[in-house]
Parts: sequence; structure tokens; C-alpha cells
Amino acid sequence: METAGIGLRQPHYAQVLAELPALAFVEVHSENFFADGGAALAVLREARSHYAVSLHGVGLALGSAAGLDAWHLDRLARLVERIEPVRVSDHACFARAAMRTGGPVVHANDLLPIAFTRAALDVMVANVTQVQERLRRPMLVENLSAYVSFDDDSMGEAEFFAQLAARTGCGMLLDVNNLMVNALNAQADGAAAEPVAACCAFIDALPRGIVGELHLAGHNASGSIVIDDHGSRVSDGVWAVYAHALQRFGGVPTLVEWDTDIPPLPVLLGEAALAAAAMAHCGAA
Repeated sequence: METAGIGLRQPHYAQVLAELPALAFVEVHSENFFADGGAALAVLREARSHYAVSLHGVGLALGSAAGLDAWHLDRLARLVERIEPVRVSDHACFARAAMRTGGPVVHANDLLPIAFTRAALDVMVANVTQVQERLRRPMLVENLSAYVSFDDDSMGEAEFFAQLAARTGCGMLLDVNNLMVNALNAQADGAAAEPVAACCAFIDALPRGIVGELHLAGHNASGSIVIDDHGSRVSDGVWAVYAHALQRFGGVPTLVEWDTDIPPLPVLLGEAALAAAAMAHCGAA
């Protein structure tokens, strides 16, 4: 059974490939490997010879009413053919829109939040279906850390993901840190729910079997809002919510993300070891 893996980032390429630490899998950002050749793709091919690889995208913009970028989807499909990843994922966000009616579609290069409405769900269903048909495999869709919400939200986020999975056959990449970031910011805005309890309630509202991967990361709570910066150790609150997720969903493959202020490799491996130990403690590994 897969347990814990790490995000494979450039500062650790050489050390990981030289030392080959015991990891269930490594995950990379798909868009960094879209070229037909070069050093980056060579590193990924080498990593794939030793580890299962999870491809995690940031550019499909699955919630965009303007539709998907054909070039992006073609490059992703080519990468999937080359690497044969264990999972493919991207975010429940939008980034593509026309600046004016009939004008060219532009990409915002950001993970912008979607409204949780029937119309937004229909858009996401269409785009996820198109990706899965092109890749000939189901994908995972990640919940977002969002800093705004929409007045016309008509369903809860957990219900949105449940219906998306039911209509497309996709799974969910449940980012536990994103849940905590949203819950902490909601508390700062006057929400009554205690953050860990709010996160656990979200998890309990999801169907069993929907989650195909879990993400853990650190966040920055030093300012007026909590920022999902992937720049520190996993917080105690996130570990508590993670334990609850394991109890509900079982031994789901878990990734530790660390993308800013990247530490020495042993620190990252230590966080992954804690995730594996949490699985073993709850009998999920």
C-alpha cells in the first residue's frame, strides 16, 4: 500500500536521485515538464525509474467557463504517455476568461476560486470530462485555499465535490492544509466553528471513497490573514485533521508539499515519516 511521498523540487533533485530515500512516491508540477526534452524531463524520467510519480498540475483551470486550453491539455497528455504516472491531478479553480465579449481568452496564472453553484458545477463537469477523455483515465481535483467567496454560492463545497465525482467519475485530492487555512480565515471573519472541528465536519460531509490523495503542508499565520505558502512544517492542527481524514478514508497516499523556503531534504523526509507513522497508528498503512 502506498504511504507518504514528497514534492520533488529542483533543490533536491541531485540528492534524491543519489540517495534514493525510501518514499512511496514523488510528486511534481506537470507544467515544469512539458518540453519535449531537456534536463528537467531527463530528471523526471530518472525519478520515474525509481519511484511512482504523481503529476500535479496548476494550469488546467478546470473551473473556467471559457473552456480548456487545447495546447495545455495536449502537452499534459503527452507527459502522461511518457511518464505513466500513478495519479494526475489539478485544482478546482478558474484562470481563463475573455477580457471582453468575443475577445481573446487570457490566462491569469493564478488559482482563482470558483462559486459553488449549479452553473459552476456544470462548467467543471464539462472540463473534467474533457480531460479524462483525453487522458483516458480518471483524474483528481483539489480543493482550494480561497480568500474570497461568492454571494450566489448555493451549495456547500463538500457537496460540490461529491456531485462532481458522481457526475464525472473523478476523485478528489483533499488538501488538508487548505481546509485549515480556510477555516482559520473564516474564524478571523467571525465564524463560530473552531477550525479543527470545521475541517473535520467538512471531511465527514464527503462520501467515503472519493479521496485519492491527501496533501499536507505548512501555512503562514503571521499576518492579518492565513496564507497557504507551503513554507514550513505541518502545523499541529493540520496533523489533527489529517488523523481524522485517515480514520474516515483509510490509508490514502499522502504528499508533503514544501515549495517556499525549501529546507534540507532530511527535514522534508522527516515530515513524510510523520505522515507514514500517522497511517500506521490508525491502522491505515
